[in-house]
Amino acid sequence: MKEEFESIALPHMKTLYNFAYKNTRNHLDADDLLQDTYIRAYRFFHKYERGSNCRAWLFKIMKNLFINGHRKNSKTPGMISYEDIENFFDNIRSVNYETNDLQENVFSNLLDDDVVNALNSLRDDFKTVIILCDLEGLSYEEISEFVLCPVGTVRSRLHRGRKLLGQKLSEYGKSKGYNVEQYSLSG
Repeated sequence: MKEEFESIALPHMKTLYNFAYKNTRNHLDADDLLQDTYIRAYRFFHKYERGSNCRAWLFKIMKNLFINGHRKNSKTPGMISYEDIENFFDNIRSVNYETNDLQENVFSNLLDDDVVNALNSLRDDFKTVIILCDLEGLSYEEISEFVLCPVGTVRSRLHRGRKLLGQKLSEYGKSKGYNVEQYSLSG
């Protein structure tokens, strides 16, 4: 069973980590979510239907763990978020500070803060399909299995989410020299 699990589930680890990081916005939390996902998947691997889409199955486990963790944390009073402390550290550290974390150095410059903030301002149902499709490269069918809705709904959310994202980023696009007239608020 161990060898089968490793051959079927482990190839999806990078994609799952990227999704975990985009949702948690924290490397440690993403690592924890990924680890919890694989522990749960291994524990319940006997329930996995062989031949079905393992990546979608793993995403579903991760999504449920993330939602349950978010609900649990939102009910816990009097706690200081690690993200607040991390943001405080980022604000006071030297501008010349360089990290040795290659992954952080590579991925931190992929999307400007304006793009990340605009993406994070979208409703979760739009944000999720955009991340899974445009950043992770999942098919509509895989996204449909993950978010538990028909493919048509995925396409609709993707279209509406992209349009909202385009509207939020029109000034940013103009400043970078892009033609953004198609995303005007009147259209």
